Amino acid sequence: MSALDHYVESFAGETGYLNWAAFGPVSPAARAAMTDAAGSLGSFDPRRHAAVGAQAGRAIAGIAGLLGADRAEVVLRPSSTDALQHALFGLRGAVIAGATEFPSISLTLQRASDASEGAVAPRWIEPRDGRVTPDAVADALDDDVTALAVSHVDYRTGYRADLPALRELIGPERLLIVDAVQSFGVVEEDWAAADVIAGHGYKWLRAGRGTGFGRFSTRAIERIRPVLSGITGTDADGPFTGEAPPPASAARAFTTSVPDQLAVARLAAAVDELRGVGVADIAGRVAEQVGEILAIAERRGVRSVTPADPARRAGIVALVPDDPDALGRRLADAGVAVTVRGGAVRVAAHAGTSAETLRMLEDALPASGNPAYARS
Repeated sequence: MSALDHYVESFAGETGYLNWAAFGPVSPAARAAMTDAAGSLGSFDPRRHAAVGAQAGRAIAGIAGLLGADRAEVVLRPSSTDALQHALFGLRGAVIAGATEFPSISLTLQRASDASEGAVAPRWIEPRDGRVTPDAVADALDDDVTALAVSHVDYRTGYRADLPALRELIGPERLLIVDAVQSFGVVEEDWAAADVIAGHGYKWLRAGRGTGFGRFSTRAIERIRPVLSGITGTDADGPFTGEAPPPASAARAFTTSVPDQLAVARLAAAVDELRGVGVADIAGRVAEQVGEILAIAERRGVRSVTPADPARRAGIVALVPDDPDALGRRLADAGVAVTVRGGAVRVAAHAGTSAETLRMLEDALPASGNPAYARS
């Protein structure tokens, strides 16, 4: 049995689950790791406590390897929003972002602007279909812009931003800040294009909440002030007296405290599993699932706003029937879990999504694409 086959087997019981873009049920490997860690932390043996604490280094090394980054550039955070707060609150100048971005970017950017009394200035763009393309960004560029913040995969449409093209457009003098929640682990990407990468393991990595992380490149560390730096964010060896030490010169400057050790255990296990299978194989399987969902939608006459080009999408398919709420209820009654939001029905399959689940989706979609639905 191949590593991919074994990985797919770990999705046993997923029948009807097409909601990975909202939450990824915690994997058997992550659950087992957390149980073992909890047992160790419940003991009175300091050696077992230390062994659990050491898993943070394992998780960081694994994430760094997947991103092609140095370990000193990666930190563990409670969430991706937390990592984005460290990035955006430490900036100055104009920051370009889509007006329809998920609040992890839009709200954080606005809060950073408010706290800085305008020193951080959001420059909102409203591109066609909400897609942050190089053309859309180019119209907003000028000498005042210091950064671009973008979701790698748009949560509403599934559009996957072209990071290398955005990098080339903004040049080395500006930072590219990326929310990778909807892509890390299920797409192959040139992550070197980004200066800041914020991710979270509670969706596609199946690691549960509290498993966020951030990658801060050398350029980001040089240009972002670590305004939220805490006791773990210095080069000091433990508590200090007298003058407060400066923030560390590595990404650890963007940390505040020791991470949740049970969350770290889950994340380390999920990252180990991901590396054991290989992102390429998982990404290929997810791409096949998405292609089949798009084909089902076409056969059933349901329109999708997800890009047809496989290079511009990840695991999300956004269906836009005439009555999204009615279709959402119909799918729920058929045992199919999806998210209805913003006038669309968001369908998200993973590598382990079964053929039975896809059949359930097709059977529940009306042939006209516009269900006549009345709840009794």
